[in-house]
Amino acid sequence: MPAFPARTPSPLPSRPSRRSVLGASASAAAAVAGAALLTACGGSAGSRSGPSHDSGRGHGAMQHGGSAADVAGYVDPAGPEVKAAEAARKATGPLTEVKLTATAATLDLGGGHSVRSWAYGGELPGQEVRVTAGGTLALTLANNLPEATSLHWHGIALRNDMDGVPGVTQRDIAPGGSFAYRFAVTHPGTYWFHPHTGVQQDRGLYAPLIVEDPKEPLSYDKEWVVVLDDWIDGVDGATPDAVLAELRKRANPQGHAAHGRAPSPTPKTTGTSRRPPRLLVGADSDILGNEAGDVAYPYYLVNGRVAQDPSVFTASPGDRIRLRIINAGGDTAFRIALGGHELTVTHTDGYPVEHATTGSLLLGMGERYDVLVTAKDGVFPLTALAEGKGQSALAVLRTGAGTAPTPATRPAELDGPPLMADSLKPAESAALAPREPDRTVRLRLTGSMSRYNWAFNGAPYTPDQRHPVKAGERVRLEFANATPMWHPVHLHGHTFTLGGEAGGARKDTAILLPGARLTADFDADNPGLWMTHCHNVYHSESGMMTVLGYQL
Repeated sequence: MPAFPARTPSPLPSRPSRRSVLGASASAAAAVAGAALLTACGGSAGSRSGPSHDSGRGHGAMQHGGSAADVAGYVDPAGPEVKAAEAARKATGPLTEVKLTATAATLDLGGGHSVRSWAYGGELPGQEVRVTAGGTLALTLANNLPEATSLHWHGIALRNDMDGVPGVTQRDIAPGGSFAYRFAVTHPGTYWFHPHTGVQQDRGLYAPLIVEDPKEPLSYDKEWVVVLDDWIDGVDGATPDAVLAELRKRANPQGHAAHGRAPSPTPKTTGTSRRPPRLLVGADSDILGNEAGDVAYPYYLVNGRVAQDPSVFTASPGDRIRLRIINAGGDTAFRIALGGHELTVTHTDGYPVEHATTGSLLLGMGERYDVLVTAKDGVFPLTALAEGKGQSALAVLRTGAGTAPTPATRPAELDGPPLMADSLKPAESAALAPREPDRTVRLRLTGSMSRYNWAFNGAPYTPDQRHPVKAGERVRLEFANATPMWHPVHLHGHTFTLGGEAGGARKDTAILLPGARLTADFDADNPGLWMTHCHNVYHSESGMMTVLGYQL
């Protein structure tokens, strides 16, 4: 059986009052529509704890950022349907209590590089949280940042009022405030958490969430959690907000954006002379196309370390190692391989698949893969190429003597085509039962670099958007990418099966290639208001997101 690292959960403060903190006036609701897309409720509210457990019909959804007209006929994120679904999860397992602080911090990236940024507990990545499937997680987030924030549990099917989306399921957590997240965790797997406020995710605000299986079927000796990231915050004065402003400034209605040019053999950058340029030209990938990314990051990280000073994982020859790989990047897909080793893929996005072997994997932002490797004797590079960007991240597996790899090391396993989710089949336990869809929701991905007007169906996100579904339905999402750029699409609160009736792997995040279509079926078994969006943080913040709403 696997040996999991010990953890000492932090005590949670006494349970807060049952007073709802999600109340909002009509004027506040009106302000929502004009605010930044993911900071819809403003920074002055949400400074107390989680949702009221006495909330009745007709309150929560208005309080979460819409108007009465916006939410009439839809399930309240804190309403009785949500409470009933949570009770049905029957969380009888252990309670894990954690205190977490979002704070400004100086972060050591290794190699003499330190940056001033924001992080959870001043660590990068934030300290992983481990819970047991069938139990309950109670985590209080204290906001010591200079602006409002939030916390989204990526990939978890949880109660709707804990999903962490300002303007939809909760109000922002104001500076100096806190929020008590508490929910049943039913399904084991590899997950992570991050803000759903503006472009904060592209700072240091992210951490792994590992849900352990009390009946773990896999046999392995050690576990290695691998978090990939692209880094720009605090380097030469750059911030993600400034990058977004630069992307918008470059866009113009005449269509002369850099991405309209022919791709270069290696990416070039554009920008002002006052600081190093951060916008890409010709980020060309044989998989993702010639617009593989928008942003030229100065660093690419594995577990918070630059390639010149990588993190090192030690094991013994012959050890069977489970790697839990998470792409926490803002704008970068990673092609990853462990030199001299074959990867056996066991899970994607937390759900088991029929085991498949490969030399390399391609992960879009938000995707996770679990793989098994049998360690050889020596020193080996775990290299994550920033797809189409000409740079890489690096970590090291050491099981014996040998020369350490360098940032220029390129494992031969990276030369072949990487495995992607569409080639995987679900394990029997993860397959959805065959069923015709009761409802089809069609979402056309629109926009361009020339205007930076990313959206679904040509309509940038507003807090009152609702695509109706009903509890008990089999829902089919049909994504059609009408843009020249790839997008990782993510659904909150549910997992879908790729390929519809074809019954592909179970996922919550999937790569959609330029000009391509993607069919994803899911069972509507978790009532509330749920986001679906592109997980490129700059695309989502520019409008490529919307809401699926359960009708009453």
